[in-house]
Formats: sequence, C-alpha cells, structure tokens
Amino acid sequence: MYEKARAPREETSFEYKVTYKSPRPVRFGFSLTEIKHLAASTLLVMGVGLSIFRYSSYWYSNLAVLVVLALMFASIFLLHEIAHKLVAQHYGLWAEFRLFLMGALLTLLSVVSPIKFISPGAVMIAGSASKEIIGKTSVAGPLTNTVLSLISFALAQLFGAYLRDGFFILAMLSAAFNAWIALFNLIPVGMLDGLKVFEWNKAVWGVTIIIAVALTVLTSSYVFSL
Repeated sequence: MYEKARAPREETSFEYKVTYKSPRPVRFGFSLTEIKHLAASTLLVMGVGLSIFRYSSYWYSNLAVLVVLALMFASIFLLHEIAHKLVAQHYGLWAEFRLFLMGALLTLLSVVSPIKFISPGAVMIAGSASKEIIGKTSVAGPLTNTVLSLISFALAQLFGAYLRDGFFILAMLSAAFNAWIALFNLIPVGMLDGLKVFEWNKAVWGVTIIIAVALTVLTSSYVFSL
C-alpha cells in the first residue's frame, strides 16, 4: 500500500509510504529440542499402548504383531501433534511440541496402571492469532484421528475377509484407538482441543464430536470382544 499526503502550502511538503506485507508462513521443520521431546513422548505413548495387552499371551507371543502395535500407537500420537503444528505454521505461527513434566509422569504411570492417561505434552504456539485460527489449529489434531479411524475401519471391512485375521484385528484396533483419541481431545474442558474448537465454532465442534462418538461406539464394541 502506498499513500501520499501533502501539508498545507505554507509548510514544507512531505510524503510517507506505508507498506503492508502479509505474514509468510513459518517454514515447516523440527528443532533438535522438539525432536527430543517428540521422541521421548512417543516412547511413553507406545509403552502405554502396549501395556493394554500385557496380560494377553495372544499379543505378546508374536514379536511382529508387537512391532506393528507399537508403530500404530506412535503414528496415532505423532500425526495428531504434527497436524496441529502444520496448521499453526500455515497461519504464520511459531509451533513446536514440548513435553510437560506432569503429563509425562502421568503417562509413564499409565504403563503400569489400569487407568490410562496419554498426554505427555502438546504443541505450543506463539504469535498473533484470532479465535478462528486457534480453533482451526485445535481441531486439526482430532480431525486427523477421525480420518485415520474411518480409513482403518474401511480397510478392515474391505480387506479383512481376504487377508489374515491379524490384519482385520489390527485395522479395527487402529480405528478404535484413533476414535478414542479424537473423542477425548474434543471434550470441551481445560486445555483440551475441544474447548478451543467449541469457543470458535459450536457447529464444527458438534459435527466432529458426533462423528467421534459414533466411531467410538462402533469400534469399541468389537475391541472389547477380543
């Protein structure tokens, strides 16, 4: 934008220029500190996920299945956090994942406790952002898990009958755990994503949580039957 103004004739004329440049999106990348925090958090999440099956000889008798389960839990966690990061950076915000001491300790305790808590950290953002941007950044994580749940469920139904039973079971577990993570994060309380989404757009929050609830009910009935 360029604007020119002249003073009254008896005074010396002057001009000034005002320029506006839209903020450039932050270049996507990971700092060394962020990688360390993500790695530690991912290991904790994998530990909690595998602990769910620690009393089942069916799962622990097959190393390959355990590796797949570990990778599945890692992807559920990482894709959720990276989705937050990507959207925030798209809007020009600084965004990096950070591990919280209290959250990490509770997640670690969940490995040996029957009550599971998976929240070792969160993506921290900084910069000027509207309620809409905060809402879109927040919904990105649960929405990613919802999409992954739908894809996993569809794969289980389409190819489960033609492949080994193990594929069907793992696909359904992926569908269930992604649905649970999405539903939990959409609860509109405290620091969870749901509160920020609810404050931004109640219709978006309503649609996303209804889908998450439906997927949770649909997939949990099968998982609990294992």
